[in-house]
Amino acid sequence: MTLYGTAGSDAVLQRMMTLHPKVIDLTLGRVHRLLDALGHPELRIPPAIHIAGTNGKGSTQAMIRAGLEGAGKSAHAYTSPHLARFHERIRLAGDLISEPSLTALLDECVTANGPDEITFFEITTCAAFLAFARQPADFTLLEVGLGGRLDATNVITPRLSIITPVSLDHQQFLGDTVGAIAGEKAGIIKRGVPVIVGPQSPEGLEVIESVAARLGAPVLAYGQHWHVGEEAGRLVFQDENGLLDLPLPNLLGPFQVQNAGAALAALRHLGMGDAACEAAVTRAVWPARMQRLRRGPLVDLAPSVELFLDGGHNPAGGEAVAATLARLPARETHLICGMLNTKDVRGYMEPLRGHAKTLRAVSIPNEVNTLPAEATAAAASAAGLDATVAPSVAEALADIAAANPHPRVLICGSLYLAGAILRENE
Repeated sequence: MTLYGTAGSDAVLQRMMTLHPKVIDLTLGRVHRLLDALGHPELRIPPAIHIAGTNGKGSTQAMIRAGLEGAGKSAHAYTSPHLARFHERIRLAGDLISEPSLTALLDECVTANGPDEITFFEITTCAAFLAFARQPADFTLLEVGLGGRLDATNVITPRLSIITPVSLDHQQFLGDTVGAIAGEKAGIIKRGVPVIVGPQSPEGLEVIESVAARLGAPVLAYGQHWHVGEEAGRLVFQDENGLLDLPLPNLLGPFQVQNAGAALAALRHLGMGDAACEAAVTRAVWPARMQRLRRGPLVDLAPSVELFLDGGHNPAGGEAVAATLARLPARETHLICGMLNTKDVRGYMEPLRGHAKTLRAVSIPNEVNTLPAEATAAAASAAGLDATVAPSVAEALADIAAANPHPRVLICGSLYLAGAILRENE
């Protein structure tokens, strides 16, 4: 039983999957056509904050939303992919969209689209714009799905743009260098609209600043216009408005400090005060980012295990996981890992060497693009990890718990695996 009883929306979503043969086909033509048929709802949404980047988009958005709500503001939010259920992608003034509202919106978009081809992400993004245009809120938070320049969300002129750290991912769509990928991410920059830029490589920053200069978009860049770091167990942020001394982010991991910095820079630019800034770092919720699992069948199966879940899946995600594990209290750590066949698996694994005693590789259940467990194990072994294959997450967990008294176990490698775990354990 799901939270919503989603038979209606599930049926429409399944129909949507058949409207275009490709899962990803980056262009804006089909989106503009459908938005025109819908009466251009994207022109009527509350002031938007548009967020692109390789890593940290979702966490940054979650912190901004927590900050706005801490200041008494309301915010719509659009994010992808979902983990346990599609409704997670669309928040209306803070609340997940209801099943009746979602089903009605999806039906309306399918009818307006007619027989024309359109990808699943494109038509569901149009549905989100329609929902946001019909309900009042103070702000709209839009997370880019893939890239930026040709992403379906890139049909608006926002109040503020944000580019979180850019690294190698989705090279088959975005280019095979950080500079090329940064150029795609920088495609969300609009003429005259300020852009907050998180920590970047010199190559990535040069590209972003060049695009911003051409468009006359003011840049607020990490290391130049704002600074963030950890000092004596506190988060210290500084910009032209002064210094903030705040608790460390409640989202685990040292990389969350830089995500918090981008969120704080955004909130300060929007004129939000100290209450918003503190709420951003203390109240944000973002599942499957070093999330501690405390209930569900897996916890019941191995109650002695300290169980975590993370959906990072590229080399930068592997580095972030490794940095978080290094900061946690010492405990024997084991990994259960499943990955997609489109990812740089060895690049993800290499930072984890030395942070885990073993890795058990699994195939992601009910996922057509899963990397076979044997291939995941081979990549992990090549990266220097002690890797074996397990039939399932549950069997891997039981095996680890039987051989170790009180271990730490991290289920990791893919948001799709994380979603499967959350559907059964949250």
